[in-house]
Amino acid sequence: MPLTKYVDKLPIPIILKPKQRGRLATNYEVRMKQVKQKLHRDLKPTTVWGYEGTYPGPTFEVRKGELVKVKWINQLPNKHLLPVDKSITGPVPAVRTVVHLHGGRSPANSDGHPQAWFTKGFAKTGPRFVSRISTYPNRQNATTLWYHDHTLAITRLNVYAGLAGFYLIRDKNENCLNLPKGKYEIPLVVQDRSFNPNGSLFYPKKPDTPKKGIPIPSVVPEFFGDTILVNGKVWPYLEVEPRKYRFRILNGSNSRFYTMRLSSGQPFYQIGTDQGLLAKPVLVKQILLAPAERADVIIDFSKQKGKKIILTNNARSPFPVGDPVNPNTTGQIMQFKVKSGIFGKDTSSIPKFLTRLPKLKRASAVKVRNMTLVESTDRFNRLLQLIDGKRFEAPVNIKPRLNTVEVWNLINLTEDTHPIHPHLVKFQILSRQPFDVNFYIKTRKLKFTGPAVLPQPNERGWKDTVRANPGQVTRIIARYGPFTGQYVVHCHILEHEDHDMMRPYTVVRGKK
Repeated sequence: MPLTKYVDKLPIPIILKPKQRGRLATNYEVRMKQVKQKLHRDLKPTTVWGYEGTYPGPTFEVRKGELVKVKWINQLPNKHLLPVDKSITGPVPAVRTVVHLHGGRSPANSDGHPQAWFTKGFAKTGPRFVSRISTYPNRQNATTLWYHDHTLAITRLNVYAGLAGFYLIRDKNENCLNLPKGKYEIPLVVQDRSFNPNGSLFYPKKPDTPKKGIPIPSVVPEFFGDTILVNGKVWPYLEVEPRKYRFRILNGSNSRFYTMRLSSGQPFYQIGTDQGLLAKPVLVKQILLAPAERADVIIDFSKQKGKKIILTNNARSPFPVGDPVNPNTTGQIMQFKVKSGIFGKDTSSIPKFLTRLPKLKRASAVKVRNMTLVESTDRFNRLLQLIDGKRFEAPVNIKPRLNTVEVWNLINLTEDTHPIHPHLVKFQILSRQPFDVNFYIKTRKLKFTGPAVLPQPNERGWKDTVRANPGQVTRIIARYGPFTGQYVVHCHILEHEDHDMMRPYTVVRGKK
């Protein structure tokens, strides 16, 4: 039975309180628990996994330069909530977790390496587990980060079960900008899910067209739910005053892209990207977000008194040439109900200038790396997405030197757009350029079929996730640091990441 839209109010995640705020560090303890949560008025309570027992998890709000230490505690049951494919996990415990602060510039031992997992009570740990305490220096400008599970081969399941939340960094520059704040600043995590008739989460055990010999449960190439949730509520509504609001929008879905528009036809004022503020606001009619991308926007409802406005989506799945959205289901995200009056005067503003954005120059790069995004098959003849044709376990061959600049050319030979996320660094997009895919496959040489195109104006800030489009070379530039050690780069379509579109890379000292 279809669920009625816009009958549930949008929940706002609570701000997490520290266990102790000391002179040298702020200390938190966060427990992962299995709970039942009401996701829609007409659904029975759904069993989910949540940080501190809520889905999505509570929001961290920290200051630039504030040293934060978090003890992540696994209190989940021994049986997984969702179907685990043992053909890709190997002989390890079914329920294991590790937390990655997405976009955080963290030491390697606190980055949430996929092999740094741990079980309940730390009874068993992965080969890269180092410490029960994760340390986050937060030496970054104000930005919208998020934290989520990152366990090898089951990230898609743990995140789908509910293990994700916001992590906001504040700084003095942002505080001086007179942006909408307090109850007029709202985080929105957009996700798709499917439900069984009893209200439990549905996740497929096998591909739509199962083949002989494929294990059950089996990993699937992508997952697209038929229901949209925002902040853990199905098709919610938000009552807003006729004034300006700031929304921090996160695509927290496993595989689904979103091309967002407002049914009123009004624009978004985008003020920030994954890694913080843009140089100046960019006026856009629509916002395209791949999994893990964020957009920091202001919407002005002052001329929409009494109206009901739908945040819509028209991105295909898989993106960009898959099935169109259903306008009655996945084509709608949430509703804004604009009140007729305002509580007090709106004194916030949309500044003409936001921050200074220094550019990394291509001439400063000490190395240019080509990375191919390719499709293959595994031993069960299942689709396998890879970086450079290598599995995750292959020896590390990407070794940037500490504090040096590199350009990475992401050469996409597949039909999908892949959101590529290197841990540790923030980067800038240089360009995208079409090339002859068949010629490259035959010769391993690039034959361009068009000019290099600069990123869109609302992509010209610091990023940590980039859309690498099919048949294009996407060029990004980054400085590798400030820490050494092993990190990973991967596609953030979680089904791709788990099987097996992820490679380790090591930041090293000296000449290597």
